[in-house]
Order: sequence, then structure tokens, then C-alpha cells
Amino acid sequence: MNLSIVIPLLNESESLPELHDWLLRVFTLNKLTYEIIFIDDGSTDTSWDTITKLGEKDPNVKGIKFRRNYGKSAALNIGFAAAQGDVIITMDADLQDSPEEIPKLYKTITEESYDLISGWKKKRYDNTLTKNIPSKLFNRAAQSMSGIKLHDFNCGLKAYRREVVKNIEVYGEMHRYIPVIAKWAGFTRIGEQIVEHKARKYGTTKFGIERFVNGFLDLLTIFFMGKFGKRPMHFFGVMGTLSFFVGSFSTFWLIYEKVFMYTEHSRTLVEKPSFYIALTMLIIGVILFIAGFLGELISRTGGDRNAYNISERIGFE
Repeated sequence: MNLSIVIPLLNESESLPELHDWLLRVFTLNKLTYEIIFIDDGSTDTSWDTITKLGEKDPNVKGIKFRRNYGKSAALNIGFAAAQGDVIITMDADLQDSPEEIPKLYKTITEESYDLISGWKKKRYDNTLTKNIPSKLFNRAAQSMSGIKLHDFNCGLKAYRREVVKNIEVYGEMHRYIPVIAKWAGFTRIGEQIVEHKARKYGTTKFGIERFVNGFLDLLTIFFMGKFGKRPMHFFGVMGTLSFFVGSFSTFWLIYEKVFMYTEHSRTLVEKPSFYIALTMLIIGVILFIAGFLGELISRTGGDRNAYNISERIGFE
């Protein structure tokens, strides 16, 4: 099929029928074959009942329901695993992403050989302190650290070649930095498209001020994993070597002072602050080496970090 639309959601029962009908009009007009995969991330309203009814009406609608809330990254990751289309589109369920953008995104991927196209909501209708300022800060930081020139890393409306989503893993809260994950996986044809942003019609936003802290920590994590995820000893080993070298040099100097420069008025070794500094640096160096070895073992034997408790599925054979 041409398209897989992956839509993570949490308590969006009011918007789902309207979103489905809107998508259907766009696909019919543009003669696109499709599947719509709704990922119910532990909703407490009637979202799953609505998805079930849509599936009964439209055989191209599929659904996955989590028993509890795992977060947007988990929903996207399981949606990517289930998607079968040549191009995968992700979008939010709150009607703020316009389905009218999908045909252009699809053509850009298929005709211009891009790996990933990220939407850019140049004109926004939710310029609040808790969303706008953190987003601008993280976008600037992500640009600098990754070298990817995107204005809006966190835009939910994105298009991927199927090969991309089948070769990346999205976990924790890394959905903000999927373009960075894709680049580290070797998919470098990444572009951007200005997309229409609409005001929220139903419900309220599911994100608050905590996104500021989480976004910063996730950015540090993705930078470290991209640079050293497959070779942690290169990070811990270098740090451990420097620390051990400083500690060893300080120890030998203290021994030299004790042997060749000691007088009856000199302080004993344990009275000197440099003794404790040298001892601390040696211990830190050993700990960092051990951390590096453990990291190497984990990176070679670690299993899947994503284990989700799914209660129901519809539309899948």
C-alpha cells in the first residue's frame, strides 16, 4: 500500500471520527491506498470504543490499545513495527495536524528520494510559555548537536520511508528527536516542509512544564547514545584514563617528596590534601574503567528495551 498513517493518542475520542473522515476524503481524492493505525496510549475516555467502531466501518483502520499510558515514544515505536505502507506518516489525533499536507509529504518522499521529511509549524496557535519557549531552546540545541537544520524537531507530522522506521528504535521520550536517531542510523536525506497548524478543537493539551526538563535530559541522552552508544568504552575509557593518569602522577610525586624531600618538619602523607586528591582520582579512574567494560557488555548482549502490555488489537491478521 502507499501509506501507513500512525496516530498515537490519549483521550481524544471527540476528534477521532472527524479526523478519520478527513483522512478518507484526502486519500480518495488523491487515489492513495492506505492503512490508519490508531495507538491508544492508555486512554481513560471512550477513545478505544470509537476506534473499534471506525474499524467496523473501515477495514483499513487498525488499532492497538495499551493497558496503561506508556508515552508517545512507545506508541510510535509499536506503530512503526506494525506499519506496512511504503511511506509512513505520523500525526497527532487532536486535529491540529492537517491531513491536506499528506499528499505533498508522500510525493516528496517517493519522488525526491528523501528518507525523512519533518513538518515545520511556522505559524502556531499554541504559543504558550510551556510549549513555545522550551521548543525553541531544544530546536536550537538539537540543531547544534546533530547538525540537522530543522526548525521544528518535535512536530508530530512527519513522513518516513518504510526502511527508516524499520531500522530505528524510539524509546523513553525520544520522539522529539527521531530525525537525530534516523541520522545516527545512517539515514541522512532529511528535509523539512512547512505545514499548516490548526487550533485545538477538542480537549486540552497533554503536555505541561515537565517537557522542559524531559526534553533537556532526552537531548543529552540522544547525543551520548549517538556518539558512544555502540562503543561506551571510548567515553568512559578516556575519562578513566585521564583520571587514573592524574591520580598516578600525584601518587608518584607524593612518594618522591616522601623519599627525597622529607624533613622532620614536613607533614605526613595523610595530612596533605594532595594525598586524598590522588586517592580519589585513582578510585574514579578505576570506576570509570569498570563502567566502560560493563557498558560494552550491555551494548553487545542487551535485549529489547521496549516491552509493552497490549490489551487489544483490531484490524491485524
